[in-house]
Amino acid sequence: MKDLILVIAKALVDNPEDVRVDVKEDDRGTVYLLSVNPDDVGKVIGKQGRIAKALRTVVASAAVKSQKRVMVDIIS
Repeated sequence: MKDLILVIAKALVDNPEDVRVDVKEDDRGTVYLLSVNPDDVGKVIGKQGRIAKALRTVVASAAVKSQKRVMVDIIS
């Protein structure tokens, strides 16, 4: 799952070397913290959050096999 997020995020940004994904478990399930360069945050979120929503949809669809709740948070 982490690799999937990395591949998608690196394709979207201008500074792919700054993309990092951290994994954290909490009461909500597994949370993936996507960290990008502050200049690239807008590219990952997209207009009206469309790209972020699509990224979350792809990750949630890929997580159906594991039957776990998975979320993606974007931080700069």
